[in-house]
Amino acid sequence: MNRIDRLFGILILLQSKKHASVEWIAGKFRISERTVYRDLKALTELGIPLSFEPYKGYCIVQGYFLPPVSFSSEEANALLLMETVASGFADKSIREHYTNALNKVKAVLRTSQKDKLEILAGQIKIQLPASYQHDFEYLSELQEAISSREIIEIDYKNTREEQSKRQAEPLGLIFYAFNWHLVAWCHLRSGYRDFRVSRILKVSKTGLPFRKTDHIDLNDYMKTLPVDF
Repeated sequence: MNRIDRLFGILILLQSKKHASVEWIAGKFRISERTVYRDLKALTELGIPLSFEPYKGYCIVQGYFLPPVSFSSEEANALLLMETVASGFADKSIREHYTNALNKVKAVLRTSQKDKLEILAGQIKIQLPASYQHDFEYLSELQEAISSREIIEIDYKNTREEQSKRQAEPLGLIFYAFNWHLVAWCHLRSGYRDFRVSRILKVSKTGLPFRKTDHIDLNDYMKTLPVDF
């Protein structure tokens, strides 16, 4: 990778993260930390407003935004491929948001790239078992609650068709056994529960922050699942 491409890559990286340490940037681009410092200095000389916070790293000053000027054909093709994956494995809410995002990408493509993308769009297919259901629309709401660490209330129907109302602290989403699962601390059961998203009937925000402060790490929880990752 030449230096111009690397500088642009670091800029995009800083735009996509709240903070980035020099060590992390060096590992990402396989360069020395000294080179990272030189590249960051070059960005500031180009007028990019960078800020540094101790123990966190570098970031772009809030309010500054540089829209992407172009996408390569390979990058556009990768996003198109992921649209097919999203259509197969995501729910209605995610499919809608992803399509809107991809349309924004298409808007900045060159005409020749758009033509190729249209051809490719009809040549990528995904086939799933007939039993797989993804006609729910809560993944987007659940993502927001997870990132905001907000207690939610859900109406849930178990395998015995029994319905219950739960208040829960959502920790993460895991896809396994051809289903999305919400891992959450259930206030009713005072323990971690695995809610299959397709069985959730309703999701409501409470506006309340998490009450439990020492939640299990999601990677550790995954080790308890009855599947081989």
